[in-house]
Amino acid sequence: MSSPSEAVPKRTKLQNGGLIAGFLLLIAILLIPTAPTLTSAGHRMIAILFFSIVIWMTSAISYPVSATMITALTAMLLGTSPDMANPAKLMGTKNALSLAISGYSNTAWALVAAAMFISVAMTKTGLDRRIAISVLSKVGTKVSRIYIGVIATGFILSFFVPSSTARLACLIPIILGIIENLGVNKHSRFASLLVIGAAQADTLWNIMVQTAAAQNLIAVGFINSQLHTHISWLNWLLAAAPFSLIMVVIYYFLSLKLIKPEFSELPGGKEQIQRMKDAMGPMSFDEKKLLTISIILLGFWATGGKLHSFDTSTTTIVAIALFFMPGIGIMDWKFAQPRIGWGSIVMFGVGISLGTALLKTKAALWLADAFINAFSLDQAGALALIAIIAAFLILIHLGFASATALAAAMIPIVISIFQRVALPGIDAAAATMILQFSVCFGFILPVNSPQGMVAYSSDTFEVKDFIKTGVPITIIGYILLVVMAATYWHWLGYV
Repeated sequence: MSSPSEAVPKRTKLQNGGLIAGFLLLIAILLIPTAPTLTSAGHRMIAILFFSIVIWMTSAISYPVSATMITALTAMLLGTSPDMANPAKLMGTKNALSLAISGYSNTAWALVAAAMFISVAMTKTGLDRRIAISVLSKVGTKVSRIYIGVIATGFILSFFVPSSTARLACLIPIILGIIENLGVNKHSRFASLLVIGAAQADTLWNIMVQTAAAQNLIAVGFINSQLHTHISWLNWLLAAAPFSLIMVVIYYFLSLKLIKPEFSELPGGKEQIQRMKDAMGPMSFDEKKLLTISIILLGFWATGGKLHSFDTSTTTIVAIALFFMPGIGIMDWKFAQPRIGWGSIVMFGVGISLGTALLKTKAALWLADAFINAFSLDQAGALALIAIIAAFLILIHLGFASATALAAAMIPIVISIFQRVALPGIDAAAATMILQFSVCFGFILPVNSPQGMVAYSSDTFEVKDFIKTGVPITIIGYILLVVMAATYWHWLGYV
């Protein structure tokens, strides 16, 4: 008899319905006659894409399981379809499987996998917690300053911890510790403000820093493979930083207005944070080693393509190798292995594979043409093109629990649109990067992002509280994105 902790969670009606709907949609699309302008393989990939979207939107099954199912469907359906180069022959399951797992040879996948080890190293040494507490210890006792400290901590961690989930998982226990030790009600507006603000600001830091979120790396991977153009870490930062910083300032004042805390000062707050800092003791040798390696790694990221030719993935993997090196390393495999999100790594690889298969079978181009015709994008200007696609991505994100899944499904189609609509003065790679910013938008519901769900699990706020600031900042973010496309990004020659 299994213990309660080992019991399988009961599936919801939405999950069961989503799984059934996904398979029904898959079969329905497969039964539709193939369009004359579409290959049989492309037709089947469109069916797999919509199946994926439905099960991802409904959380019908876990992401690792969905990844396995998508791989199996791609191998079987493409394997039994006519070969695109020689329609008289079948593609064969061996060739189809190679395409279904092609994402695992992508450098972006390697970077995400390596980044997870950085997060584990941060957790083991406690360096992320030390950074957070050190920042908070300097802000004072005013609620507004504590709030600034929380946001600033997320900003600093976004450069060193390449996972929004890990950053929130580090920051929220510290916030809750301060609240509990000072006798503040866990369900107060003060607690809600700090936790919601930490999650929303984290989303904005995801936009700013290329390596802060997996979905950015998916976009970069497709830009590299499809457009044969590399967007460096520094160029991404220069493009995104003004947008993110303006949004953070706006969100700071907006959230203080909409989630007005009960008091303006937190007596004893500074002392409590100082006690937490003192309890950590002096900086350990492992922390110093990790900080040194992280700063050097950040330097390589920032100067890639300028001072050296080492790509971001390679320098990160070298850093991970140093983490494990006997004598100078920080951790061993036995410690790291159970703490790595292997399911997320599998999902990421399959996400890239799905996008690659959509491109190779010309399905992405066919869908791009359909989108262009539906919105008459061939007659739109560059700014209108950005505005329409961004609005679509923001709206569809409401149904996704992961920006990574959204990027995997949509970015290949976005790139194909820019390849089809060749507008003068628009840089397809840069425009895709700008639209990737909108893919990161997950402000409205906690379920729209992993960091939102981590925040919600703190039990400090209700969904309506999250929505209260989420809706207006989404609208403001969309307007600002369009404005910057017409000004700053236009001046840079991107749009």
